[in-house]
Amino acid sequence: MVSVNESPGSPGPSGGLVVGVDSGGSGLRIALADAASGAVLGTRASREPVRTGPGGISARHFLDQVLPAVRALTEPHGDRPVVAVAVGAAGMATLGDELRAELPGAFASAWGVRRLALAADAVTAYAGALGQRPGAVVAGGTGMIALGTELTAWRRADGWGHLLGDCGSGAWIGRAGLEAAMRAHDGRRGGSAALLARAEKLFGPVAGLPGALYPRTDRPAVLASFAPEVARCAAEDPVAADVLARAARHIAEAAEAVCPAGPGARVALTGGLFKMGDPLLVPLRAALAELLPEARTVAPEGDPLAGAVALATALAGGTLRLPEDVALLRRCGGELP
Repeated sequence: MVSVNESPGSPGPSGGLVVGVDSGGSGLRIALADAASGAVLGTRASREPVRTGPGGISARHFLDQVLPAVRALTEPHGDRPVVAVAVGAAGMATLGDELRAELPGAFASAWGVRRLALAADAVTAYAGALGQRPGAVVAGGTGMIALGTELTAWRRADGWGHLLGDCGSGAWIGRAGLEAAMRAHDGRRGGSAALLARAEKLFGPVAGLPGALYPRTDRPAVLASFAPEVARCAAEDPVAADVLARAARHIAEAAEAVCPAGPGARVALTGGLFKMGDPLLVPLRAALAELLPEARTVAPEGDPLAGAVALATALAGGTLRLPEDVALLRRCGGELP
């Protein structure tokens, strides 16, 4: 099911348009914007995530969703051309070879557009949160990655997946909470009766949880689904509170690793993880103050879709200043004016 949201009062037929795309594990979002101002003229969304295959992220499945959506969005705007596109995709860094190979030609054929930026979703999260200013952004949800730049190169920390990293993420918190539940079930030290009760309410008898969980391909999402239960227990359960304190420390350490040196550096937290509120944010603010005493934590200006629009607008106007990187941000197509 695709939803549509179009804004009235769009500009006249003169001037170009830009397209921003945010592709992630929960689906696909597309925005059409005015190239001169970046004002969003309409959006479309699909809850169907883009599939992956032997070549990585499927370019065909991506295009099957994006091309009709952009066609519908541009119809009310007459002959105004699409002059630039920016795509932010989860997995672009490691699974984006097929997109990088096929999207430039497909977009040139469909719309005549030759200015294209292909970015990891962490880059569009950064652009949405801080624009093109130096600083650091931690994007937290099921996974977790920190990205920082002084506008000369990118520094990345974590984002290595739930088996090798994503420390402090929703999946990490959920797994730590479930471990505490299993310890309580066994009668081992470090267990939490409160988390055991929550786990059995959500998943059934925990003795059967390994057999139900391990074969699933969406294990990170299942683990992350338990993170809100950890937050709900934290006020009265010291084990749950300790899980969140350790998560906060991991997140702050990732921010510290990528944040530009010097006073006044901006640090933004973006993503659904931080909607847990005070049980996570209170220890996180304390950890950031300890590890980054000269930095300034700021609210994100926008989300990753806003970041994709900002990249496309900057690309159209020749003002893109975020650093290019073979895995994180690649500019394709014609030369800028």
